[in-house]
Amino acid sequence: MFNPKTYHVIETLHDGSTVEIRAQKPEDRKEIIDLMEHASADTLYHRFFAVKRHFSEKEEHFFFDVNFVDHVVLIAVAERNGAPGIVGGARFVVIEPGKAEVAFSVVDDFQHHGLGAVLMHAITAVARESGITEFTAEVLSDNASMLAVFEHSGLITSTRREGTTVHVTMLFPGAGSSAPEPGVTSRI
Repeated sequence: MFNPKTYHVIETLHDGSTVEIRAQKPEDRKEIIDLMEHASADTLYHRFFAVKRHFSEKEEHFFFDVNFVDHVVLIAVAERNGAPGIVGGARFVVIEPGKAEVAFSVVDDFQHHGLGAVLMHAITAVARESGITEFTAEVLSDNASMLAVFEHSGLITSTRREGTTVHVTMLFPGAGSSAPEPGVTSRI
């Protein structure tokens, strides 16, 4: 039986470097908090829709007390500053049976190297094994990199813009919907 807690793969980025994608562990907490405290304002704004460096106890509980049933977090570990370190992450939270909201974060110096696509592939594989057939996401309209990751994910993608936010819906191929054929992106 599939267990997201044991998920682990090694992937290659565009520049030839390797990255380990694995389930988040409790001992990752301090490093992740430190990364958020030192992330660029742009990275924080695109992830949280605000430049937020510190989190309440309730928010930390959400980010780190993950059950790997209806809330799954994968992290990316790569060589950084001469030692292995966390360079990104992806999570999904089930919002109704078969449907989950997905979110990503990649540290500044690993952006635009294909890590978002690698994380998308991994979180989709875990979600599929967990019975998810649809992802949703809220993305700032100026976050072209994240929108491109979704558009090229291989999922059936539709978008709806509301002000500065784009609501993205991604159906897994074969999920039994009346959506367009795989690879077709519809814009509303």
